[in-house]
Amino acid sequence: MRPTLYMLHLFFVHCLNSSYNSDLVVLINVSKNSSAAIDQLQTSYNTITKERDQLQTSYNNLTKERDQLQTSYNNMTKERDLLQTERDVLSGRLSNLSEVCVLSLSVQGDKLKEINVNRLVEKTCPEGWQKLESSWYFLSTETKTWEKSRQDCLERGADLVIIKSDKEKTFLFNLKKRVWIGLTDSVKEGTWKWVDGTPLTTRYWHKPQPDNGGGKPENGEEDCVEIRTDQSPLKAWNDLSCAENLYWICEKVV
Repeated sequence: MRPTLYMLHLFFVHCLNSSYNSDLVVLINVSKNSSAAIDQLQTSYNTITKERDQLQTSYNNLTKERDQLQTSYNNMTKERDLLQTERDVLSGRLSNLSEVCVLSLSVQGDKLKEINVNRLVEKTCPEGWQKLESSWYFLSTETKTWEKSRQDCLERGADLVIIKSDKEKTFLFNLKKRVWIGLTDSVKEGTWKWVDGTPLTTRYWHKPQPDNGGGKPENGEEDCVEIRTDQSPLKAWNDLSCAENLYWICEKVV
């Protein structure tokens, strides 16, 4: 080979070697830099993954605590509702007991009052008088007209008896005498009133009474009322002429 060509060949080879070495250096440097970047990215990924796992754990714990709190809230709400129901039931029972107690005290008070009245009556009831509940009754031992009978009662601080109940009517019937009572229609025919002015409501007439004498002139006007003893206790009233002489019953309310 000629010197000139040889020299060119060497120069060319040198150039190739220089270029290869330079590229190789660059490639090595790039490889090193890429490896460092990958390591950095892996480190960042690991850090983020760890933080994510920690956040997930925190989220799970918070969710569990929330569920526990919700369960506790539900249980407390249920207990509150049960307590409110029990309170309402107890309030109702207390109200009922209060009403019963008030009623019982009222009844006991009335009984005590009645006992005291009865004791007072028993101690002060005049001779010849009989007692039924809160009234005294005087049965005459002689006979008089209705007007004179009433006058006798008024002088005794009483009046002809006013009948207010079946019990009182039966009590008077059992005295076994035909007696005047404080009922008349002398003011207005057919309008029966008691001596205190109250209208007649409860009636114990013996049929077909009252008949105002049955239309017989000899019987006259029958404007006063007697209790007959030949009838049943609750059907023993008869209207009669006020001029007839009968026994009478006075009543004094105490």
